[in-house]
Formats: sequence, structure tokens, C-alpha cells
Amino acid sequence: MRSFYISFVSEFYKSRKTLAFWAAIVLPLIICGLIAFGYYSNSDRVLKYNYPGMMLWFQYSSAALGVMGMLILPFYVMFMAFSVNNIEHKNDTWKTLFSQPLNKFSIYAAKYAYAVALLFICLVLFALLTYTSGYLLQAMVPKYTFNDYNPAVILSRLYGKLFFASLGILSLQFIFSLIWSDFLKPMGIGFVFTIMGIITANVGWKHAYLIPYSDPALALKLTKASKNANPEDLPIFTQEVWVSIAYGIALFIAGYFILAKRNIK
Repeated sequence: MRSFYISFVSEFYKSRKTLAFWAAIVLPLIICGLIAFGYYSNSDRVLKYNYPGMMLWFQYSSAALGVMGMLILPFYVMFMAFSVNNIEHKNDTWKTLFSQPLNKFSIYAAKYAYAVALLFICLVLFALLTYTSGYLLQAMVPKYTFNDYNPAVILSRLYGKLFFASLGILSLQFIFSLIWSDFLKPMGIGFVFTIMGIITANVGWKHAYLIPYSDPALALKLTKASKNANPEDLPIFTQEVWVSIAYGIALFIAGYFILAKRNIK
């Protein structure tokens, strides 16, 4: 446990000035800020629809969720996984890293856990900023109906589901960035798979859930299909989420053996 803690803290200090680290914070700020500004500047148009509180929250949160789940989140995960491992590739410090008097598995697990933590921070900030900006809009535009419904439970379920549905992509991209040190290969493969995942999810292919890159889009698609039901009963661990978690665990284990074979000679 001590080896894991030391390695995890080391990952933070090595990457705290990188774009991947700050993107986990800046992306939610920019996207949620732009959406909130749009609802403020176009409040007259939105008010014409006379949305009740629950529906207004659904429309408002869907703006960020749609952008994240379909496009930005997969690309952020790809870039972040590359960035975490590129620190060692760029400085040629893999051998130095594994020559430390620390457990090798703990070093690898800490690097992977740090990538998961960045993803978690990004999505938590999205949920928090969506929640707070909605009530801020209510204060600025009193005719809005955000106060009529508390979205805390549904937002936590939505972003929790999106987090688990992204673990398969993260684990696969993490392996790609272990194997290749250049930027184009892992990002290029990830781009092709992301487009394929979005297409297969949108056309309703029955086996699309087996493609990790389809799982975030499928999670949101199923959410939209059940929007007329009680939103607080939204199931988190659906088929595509379990598949994503299974991919995450299997690829995490595979990644360790790939890295150990590459560095132990």
C-alpha cells in the first residue's frame, strides 16, 4: 500500500502541469459555462416552452451530457491515457521507474488509478457545475423553474453511469499508450474506434455493447429512452456498463503483463 501511495503521489507531481490534468478541470468549466450562458442569453426563448422543473433540468443537463458522452469524453480519455504514459516515453524513464525499491505492480496500478482519478474528477466537476449553474440561472432568471425539482440524485446516477461506461475505453487506450510512444498510433486507432462506436450505437446494432467505444453513447441512449419513467429509478449497472467494467478489469491485468514484459529483460 505504501508503494502504491508513493507512486500515486509521484504521478500527480509529474503531471500536474500537463494539459491532460488541467483539461479535467477546464473542460467542465468551459462547457458548463457556455451552456449556462446560452440559457441566460436566450432565456426568453426557453421560457416560451413553459418547461416544468424536471423537464427543464433534463433539457439543461442533456446539453452537457450529449456533448460529453458522444464526442468529447472519448477523445479526452484517449488524450489523457496517452499523456499519463507519455511522461515516461518522452523522458525514457520506464527503466528508471521500475528500478525503484517499490513494488512493480503498485507502480503500474498507481499510474492506472491516476488516470481513472482524472476521469472521475472531470465527470464529478461536470455534475457539480451543472447542478450549481442551474440554481445560479434560477437566481438570475426568476421565471425559470429549476427550483421546482432537485436533480442531485439523477445527476449523480447519470454521471456515475457515464464514468463506469468509459472504463473500457480508458483501459484500452491505456494499453495502446503503453505499447506505442508516438501520438498518432493510439490517437488514430482510438479515433477510428470512436467513430465506429458512435455509428454502431446510433444504428441500434444489437451487439454494439461489445465495443467499448459504444458504451458511453449506449448508456446515454438508454437514458433518453427511459426519460418518461421516474428518473431517480434510473439503473446504473446496465448491460453496456457491466461490459465496460469487465473490459476495464481484463485490460488492466493485461496491461501489467505487457509493461512487465517490455521492461524486465
